[in-house]
Amino acid sequence: MEHKTSLGFLITDAARLLRRRFEQSSRQFGMTAAQLHILGRLSKIEGINQAGLAALLDMEPITVCRHVDRMETAGLIERRQDPNDRRVRTLHITDKGRELLPDMRNLANEIFEEAQNGLSEGTRATLLTALERIVSNLSERPGEEVEPQRQHVEA
Repeated sequence: MEHKTSLGFLITDAARLLRRRFEQSSRQFGMTAAQLHILGRLSKIEGINQAGLAALLDMEPITVCRHVDRMETAGLIERRQDPNDRRVRTLHITDKGRELLPDMRNLANEIFEEAQNGLSEGTRATLLTALERIVSNLSERPGEEVEPQRQHVEA
């Protein structure tokens, strides 16, 4: 059982279980966990284009496009013409989508609290610091190329 104590296994398993919990819980909003994630990100960077959002979420642009299509049909977000570039459309949250944000944040806090149940405040702070360091250590390095498919801008 050595593999269960490896850093890679534990981080991957924790991420998988968090995704599963979000997927189960997001059903109460009639959305997928990915759509909740998109709405949450848009609340912080409203006006981004789809390609930028896809790169930020590390998702394929076509996948983001499909989610955005469904969310636009549901009246949660809207696409607007970029005033500086006719080829680009930006993404914005509608009032209906904005109304979901407080409940979504409460749900996220409940899930994160459940995930950290039994950990002291000090351990939680140490865990957060360690994860931030890991992310920083593995993030894009200066001069590193971005995948070509993430660089283009969708019309």
